[in-house]
Amino acid sequence: MGEVFEFEGFRLHRPGGDLYRRDQNGVFAPMALGSRALDVLGVLVGRPGDLVSRREIITAVWPSTVVEDSNLSMQIAALRRVLDDGRAEGSCIQTIAGRGYRFLVAVTRAAPSASPVSVREPGSGVAESIAEAGRLPQLHGVATDRDDEASTELVSLPLPDKPSVAVLPFINMSKDPVQEFICDGITEDIITALSRYSSLFVIARNSCFTYKYRTVDVRQIGRELGVRYALEGSVRKAGNRVRVTAQLVECETGKHVWAARYDHKLADIFALQDEITEAVTTAIAPVIADAERARAVRKPPGSLDAWTACQRGWWHMSKLSPEDNAFAEKFFQQAIDLDPTFAGGYIGLVSVLADASTVFHTRSLLETQSLSERLARRAVALDGGAAEARACLGATLWRRGDHEGAHAEAEQALARNPNLARGHAVLGMALVYSGRAKEGLAALNTCIRLDPRDTGIAARFHHVTVALYFLRDYEAAIETAKSIIRSYPDFRPIYRWLAAALGQLGLVDEAKEALAKAVAIAPALLDQRARQLMRQEDRSHLLEGLRRAGWPH
Repeated sequence: MGEVFEFEGFRLHRPGGDLYRRDQNGVFAPMALGSRALDVLGVLVGRPGDLVSRREIITAVWPSTVVEDSNLSMQIAALRRVLDDGRAEGSCIQTIAGRGYRFLVAVTRAAPSASPVSVREPGSGVAESIAEAGRLPQLHGVATDRDDEASTELVSLPLPDKPSVAVLPFINMSKDPVQEFICDGITEDIITALSRYSSLFVIARNSCFTYKYRTVDVRQIGRELGVRYALEGSVRKAGNRVRVTAQLVECETGKHVWAARYDHKLADIFALQDEITEAVTTAIAPVIADAERARAVRKPPGSLDAWTACQRGWWHMSKLSPEDNAFAEKFFQQAIDLDPTFAGGYIGLVSVLADASTVFHTRSLLETQSLSERLARRAVALDGGAAEARACLGATLWRRGDHEGAHAEAEQALARNPNLARGHAVLGMALVYSGRAKEGLAALNTCIRLDPRDTGIAARFHHVTVALYFLRDYEAAIETAKSIIRSYPDFRPIYRWLAAALGQLGLVDEAKEALAKAVAIAPALLDQRARQLMRQEDRSHLLEGLRRAGWPH
């Protein structure tokens, strides 16, 4: 029989269970965490207050497998993003440098039969409540397998100049008419959510629903709707649980690009729809971007249009090297030359200039700041309704120290697209550097959750490190900084924060080593940009850590 652990409003079912959190109504709702993170948490909550060595955790979670320490660090970071959200004091997981971790909160064991989620019993008015809401769909008879080939001639529509996707009606696998509501609701909500991304061409609801109750090859759907990708899904109810599966297919080849499965308690139908919609939408938008960049890389440079030139640029930027940054600049400029009215080229060029001046120091800050702002404002002028353009301008304002302006642009971007990772990133940066590090850390964690494969992921974790340092959680700051360096050793700005955090903890030898690398990269350490970005008290806090690391200035 499994065990149930409770702590600070959370409930963990082990083994093989999930993590739940109590909401304001007293209902335990499932939290999104990977199986490895859950296994790590299971080890820690089983020994609250004890120092658990890294080796003990790795042996328990990855038995008979050789793994790097960075894998454990990533799982600890994932746990902190969930468990520390809204927590007034420091992290509930304490890092003991060089040794392991300690779970700091009290843990109680509940009865194994404890239900994780408050659920309505069958027949308790679910169908009636749906009908009262006016959202019960009108069913159209029995499903048919015919393709209507005789009635219409197949017409192939050309693909648009950006990634195109059709969300096909999710299939009800339970033969329960009430489940049709959930299927149609999820489909409609995903269409609406994806439509907020100006980088995607999303087929409207009416055209997608013409395929309801029809069995049509995905290649035919791609030709008829003129789309490159189709999202398919199904919903199956078993007792008080609902299983939703979804898969993204490349229409031309029939190849599966992405697939996932979601299991939930059927406690609140509308909440279930919202959770599934957010999970699917935030998963497939980055997947499509990755697929498009891979497609762009395979094309000869001379055959690129503005869109694919932009994707080629983002691909080079993800390599995070001075050489690739220079290549990226050429492709973004090519996109602008091919189509001066395409905002994406200007947005990409702004990002290149930012890395050139702040990460690689191949361009001067003075040279790039005014140019970047002109480019960002041009993107907004071309596509002011696009969340991406607003986020780009916000990032540009933040880089010159206008945190209030950056905050305002981030809010505008998120009002247009609440799931825009870059919008949350800009909001997080503006908050962290304006004295609201805790709120900023939450926004940055949301950004990372929305787009964990972002080309700027090193910068996102860098700002997480800064936020943790400002919050005086030096152990977590060190751990995050080291994880960045392991993956991106050429990401220069992180070394000064690592040195300062080590200095604050009195780890002098290691601090001096990190400081030497930081000074070799940028002897001034606090350059013009650092002075623009930080408040006086935050600069003093950083200087204090650097002096303790051995910096004489």
